[in-house]
Amino acid sequence: RWNYGQTRIIWIMSKIEVNTVDVQCGSTLTLGSSGKTVTLACGATQSGFGRTGTVNWCTTAKTATFTAVSGKGYFVNTTGGAITVNLPAGTAGDIIGLKDYAGTWATACKAVTLNPNGAEKIGGGNALDPSVSTEGASLLLVYVDGTQGWLSTDYSVTPSPSGLENFICASGGTPSQSGDYEIRTFTGTGSFVVNSLATNSPNNVIDYVVVAGGGGAGTGTSAGAGGGGAGGYRSFGPVSVSVQTYPVTIGGGGAGTGPGNSPQPGAASGTTSTFISNSSAGGGGGGSQNPGSAPERNGKAGGSGGGGSYPSASGGAGDTPPVSPPQGNAGAAIGGCNGGGGGGAGAAAIQASGPSVSSPGGAGVDISPSYGPGVGVSGFVAGGGGGGNYDAPGSAAGGSGGGGAGAAKTCAAAVGTDGTANTGGGGGGAASRAGSPAGPGMQGGNGGAGVVIIRYKRQ
Repeated sequence: RWNYGQTRIIWIMSKIEVNTVDVQCGSTLTLGSSGKTVTLACGATQSGFGRTGTVNWCTTAKTATFTAVSGKGYFVNTTGGAITVNLPAGTAGDIIGLKDYAGTWATACKAVTLNPNGAEKIGGGNALDPSVSTEGASLLLVYVDGTQGWLSTDYSVTPSPSGLENFICASGGTPSQSGDYEIRTFTGTGSFVVNSLATNSPNNVIDYVVVAGGGGAGTGTSAGAGGGGAGGYRSFGPVSVSVQTYPVTIGGGGAGTGPGNSPQPGAASGTTSTFISNSSAGGGGGGSQNPGSAPERNGKAGGSGGGGSYPSASGGAGDTPPVSPPQGNAGAAIGGCNGGGGGGAGAAAIQASGPSVSSPGGAGVDISPSYGPGVGVSGFVAGGGGGGNYDAPGSAAGGSGGGGAGAAKTCAAAVGTDGTANTGGGGGGAASRAGSPAGPGMQGGNGGAGVVIIRYKRQ
């Protein structure tokens, strides 16, 4: 309008409501101008533009089987087990995204299975429901047509960057936890399998102990008999590991001397346990009363030595073969008429000093500070077996760590206590007045089998 000879133009904001916006001429329709933004109102949707290969991600992780919706991406958490993703009936251009939420798709029985909705296809086939079993995988699936069905347009096997450190993932043995450590206890021959390594190389190490089988115990008809020596005990670490399989061999306990032999032989020694080329020797067998064969009265050498028997036998040497640090200690000699106790990994057996003093087995080693209470054995391992008592009242205690108690004199058949299984404890000796030469039913205790225990950082 006119105002004092000048032209003033007044712009009036307006709202245009139409069904279709089209060009007046040409083939290009321009919305907005350079530097401006064209915005769809909140809640409005668009169609007809086609997709650019992206999805809107649903940030609530899926933890069970579900049906996917086109245009959405899903974080799939298989920590609790395998999950099936049911794909929708496809229309050309439909798109779905999937991502391994916790890095578990590669774990056994935790893959994601794709169900193509009946007659639909995935990659041109519908005979099988394919699985995705790659750790950290992510993929985009686009429905193309009835011939190929769903095709992957983007597939990544790179784990997501994480502020969390990964630690060694391993299997084998019986698992347990102690603080920040995973414990693997082997009570039988098997394999320790390192499946993957830690993010930080200093954590790609393990500590472990190797305990051999304990020695069996001897018998004595009219005098004491020797307890079995503990299996050798060795500790290692930290030791670097790689992704591979490591064999584990667990040594058995030696058999105690049984009834019916004249003269009585000494008891059998335990056998060797081995892990990563490091071995511990079986405990020495205990001596038996055997006038006809002096060597059989002596305790046998081994990881720890067996105890001696009547009438004047020595205990077996420990740490045989020698290693550094020593793997065990000596057994005790006969004391009076009481059999010597077997040596333990923590201490030598002490010889009985008189007719009323028994000869207990040598103490084992307390591993609980490092390996915790959940290793399937007591806090101690590798204790020696007690000697068979003839003069001393009561039984001779086995050494802490699984050593069997020695049986005291009795008019009935004497039976020594077996070493505790999977501690490497020596068997307890048996002394009896039940008869000659061996006493019907007399039995020296058997040695306990060995054990291998491994630990590594888990968090």
